[in-house]
Amino acid sequence: MARGKLRIYLGAAPGVGKTYAMLSEAHRRIERGTDCVVAFVEHHHRPRTEVMLHGLEQIARTEIEYRGGTFTEMDVDAVLRRAPAVALVDELAHSNIPGSRNTKRWQDVEELLAAGVDVVSTVNIQHLESLGDVVESITGVRQRETVPDEVVRRADQIELVDMSPEALRRRMAHGNIYKPDKVDAALSNYFRPGNLTALRELALLWVADRVDEYLTEYRNEHQVSAIWGSRERIVVGLTGGPEGSTLIRRAARLAEKGAGGEVLAVYISRSDGLTAASPKELADQRTLVEDLGGSFHHVVGDDIPVALLDFARGVNATQIVLGVSRRRSWQYVFGPGVGATVARESGPDLDVHLITHDEAGKGRLPAARSARLGRSRVIWGWLVGVLGPALLTWLLAGVTPDVGLANDMLLFLTLTVAAALLGGLFPALASAVVGSLLLNWFFTPPVHTLTIADPKNIVAIAIFVGVAVSVASVVDLAARRTHQAARLRAESEILSFLAGNVLRGETTLEALLERVRETFGMESVALLERSGETDPWTCAGSVGSEPARIPDDADVDVPVGDHMALSLRGRVLPAADRRVLAAFAAQAAVVLDRQRLRREADRAKELAEGNRIRTALLAAVSHDLRTPLAGIKAAVSSLRSDDVEWSEEDQAELLEAIEEGADRLDHLVGNLLDMSRLQTGTVTPIIRETDLDEVVPMALGGVPEDSVELDIPETLPMVHVDRGLLERAVANVVENAVKYSPPGEKVLVSASALGDRVEVRVVDRGPGVPDEARSRIFEPFQRYGDSPRGVGVGLGLAVARGFTEAIGGTLDAEDTPGGGLTMVLAVRTAPQRRPERPEDLPAAVMS
Repeated sequence: MARGKLRIYLGAAPGVGKTYAMLSEAHRRIERGTDCVVAFVEHHHRPRTEVMLHGLEQIARTEIEYRGGTFTEMDVDAVLRRAPAVALVDELAHSNIPGSRNTKRWQDVEELLAAGVDVVSTVNIQHLESLGDVVESITGVRQRETVPDEVVRRADQIELVDMSPEALRRRMAHGNIYKPDKVDAALSNYFRPGNLTALRELALLWVADRVDEYLTEYRNEHQVSAIWGSRERIVVGLTGGPEGSTLIRRAARLAEKGAGGEVLAVYISRSDGLTAASPKELADQRTLVEDLGGSFHHVVGDDIPVALLDFARGVNATQIVLGVSRRRSWQYVFGPGVGATVARESGPDLDVHLITHDEAGKGRLPAARSARLGRSRVIWGWLVGVLGPALLTWLLAGVTPDVGLANDMLLFLTLTVAAALLGGLFPALASAVVGSLLLNWFFTPPVHTLTIADPKNIVAIAIFVGVAVSVASVVDLAARRTHQAARLRAESEILSFLAGNVLRGETTLEALLERVRETFGMESVALLERSGETDPWTCAGSVGSEPARIPDDADVDVPVGDHMALSLRGRVLPAADRRVLAAFAAQAAVVLDRQRLRREADRAKELAEGNRIRTALLAAVSHDLRTPLAGIKAAVSSLRSDDVEWSEEDQAELLEAIEEGADRLDHLVGNLLDMSRLQTGTVTPIIRETDLDEVVPMALGGVPEDSVELDIPETLPMVHVDRGLLERAVANVVENAVKYSPPGEKVLVSASALGDRVEVRVVDRGPGVPDEARSRIFEPFQRYGDSPRGVGVGLGLAVARGFTEAIGGTLDAEDTPGGGLTMVLAVRTAPQRRPERPEDLPAAVMS
């Protein structure tokens, strides 16, 4: 059965009209004869949306009992039995009530699609999983109902339902979204103009990226190589020099001028060994471009202008940013340079910007100079060395008048020097041989013979050949020395980079392998290891496409010890590069060992902490728990004794001692259990809207009635917490404050709203805590000062902070003016969110 198609209406905020648009589409399909049903649609008591449901077949919902209430969800089985052509499913990110067929509604939709049913659904931009942190920074609320981005990206069609913030706020004010009693709160919180504008921008950019993906797929399928300037995409060509940062910043400013601009920095290295760029400069420039929202790319290519243009056309770039050449004026004799070549070959679809910088015209840096005589340069050397003498002979013999043998030799020597400068030793030797033969045949008497009549001419030609060979040798030696110097400088920078990372311990294994791949211009790099000689190889880390799985599959293999190897694929490296590669391999092994040691240290720390907790628990059990048990046992034994006849007052006193001991024992055991739950991570808060005025008074049941002064204003906003955990946290903090307060001094418990948080302040007039000891009072089994064991096991504040952090709050200690300690417990205010009951939905806008 063919999979169904998914269409999604995407909105920036509640109320933009997603459900209305979906229902309108349903009516259009029904008019065309399509079998369309409503599987689940929430009209939120909005009259216009409710009217749109008229005339549409609705599948009955399933009822689920949960926590004493009855809730309705989509009946997936009923929809599958009905088997319509199209099903309408509202709110794709919705979390189903526990006990439902699936946890999330998008999983229900996946079942329908797998059964061949087309689905039309809705979702808001804030519910996409990848945007959770961004939405939280905008609205101050973490979205709990989310849908994986991949589910939405796989949709066959995504339609943006857009509305300006002003229009949406007017719709809200007119009562078209929520009930009148909820309008003011919504407009002043979630529906602020700034929030709506930011969410709208997120939605527009996300859809634009999706459209760009469709465009890329289309271009690849139809092999479109021409550039379509659908959005500004700027490629920055980097050389590894210091001017790269200037180019990246300029490109970022250009991208900001266009909507949805994107910056792609690319470094092109040759395929013949170590790159001439500075690794430190490239690392800094990679960080810079990523900080500015761009991306860094490494490409291997011998012809830099061609590789740069191929990359730009491959990513559908509209502009290229290059730096003005660092060449001096005389260096343009060897060619127009990369910038001029790219500008000439870019065509009408690519704009090329040449940016001036501080290094322009100062000459190439030593490390950036040609580390070898390139192929094109050698070809020019052979052309000058072989064809140049022939052309010069034609000019001297047939066009220009006789200038004398000495001048003829100087002209031929000039060609030989030019051939040496361009092509090195062998083109210069060829030029010397060809030039000497042509001088002998055409210009040395007797002409047109290889004999030389005058002995002086023999000496002159011999000197000519000797000078030519000497110049060629010097040029070739200089080229080789330049090549060696460039390699040594590159090697020293790489080794310095590795040494710095060893000292700082900064580089991760993946980052180091990526550095290897970029440095040597390889396709992939993998660090392989095995336990023994006969054991299979496993991959400890890899980067690039199709990394080697065994050393035999690699183009380059560097052993690291007996059971580890660094394997590279892409090309065979020259022997000179293996020295640096061996240093990289050793560093990779060190990094891997360091990561494993760090993980083992973390595990050891956890075990040590667990042992400390267990030791403290045993100490608590050995004394603090035995004390109330001993008191209870003594009182019970006294009451059961037949040797003494107790008065009613004595019996009441003994029973009171039993009750106090039991309460104390219950409190201690409760704290121990709470601490063990926090240590094992089994505390699962149930977050919901709560009124502090209902929670804080309940937390004061464990302290004397006249020991606390309560000041909780009725006008405080609702808080977003787990009611039980908050009550336990406040109870522990208040009990601790009462314990250390002087006799007759009441503890003040007050609350106030501050921005998007509510602070509960517990103020005592006790001895206080020094600044250096405040962090320790929240650790388990810590008692302040010389408190005897009888006052507890030192878990109260540790449990309170653990519960507070579990509900997304904070607990800190401050000095009380005039002496004492103030504990500040801060929790989040309740957002405008979706309630559990669908009929109450207008009161919720955040979930």
